[in-house]
Amino acid sequence: MNHKTMTLAILAPAAAIALGFLLPPAHARPWQEQQTSVWDGVYTAEQAKRGEAFYLEDCSNCHGRELEGADMTPPLAGLSFSSNWDGLTLGDLFERIRITMPADRPGSLARQRIADIMSHLLVVNKFPAGNAELPRELQALKQILYQATKPSQKQ
Repeated sequence: MNHKTMTLAILAPAAAIALGFLLPPAHARPWQEQQTSVWDGVYTAEQAKRGEAFYLEDCSNCHGRELEGADMTPPLAGLSFSSNWDGLTLGDLFERIRITMPADRPGSLARQRIADIMSHLLVVNKFPAGNAELPRELQALKQILYQATKPSQKQ
């Protein structure tokens, strides 16, 4: 076997793996994190209660006490909100809040406070609570999909 053939024999399987040709389908890869959704109980009721207090303090002046929005401020609940965020991740929402809110002092909210406020948004938008708090780490939040409608159960 010449040098070029030997190199190709070694590199071809590595390239195939890198390109995903030899990997099992996503559902058969237990080592990869499966993406969860807002329907999987990604916050706790206690966290949402804390988030409600923070929301009233930091957000309600512009977005309304009931998250209904006003004038130029968008609502944070209901069909309009859900359709805007459907298919995005909670990491996307977290970053939007972290960078741009509150409007009079953008970037001033602590990460835990944002996660707590987001849990309040989830409860108001009628997503179920769970046993673990919504994380404040961006990478973990990017694994949680915002789905406006509950996915059907697979049988």
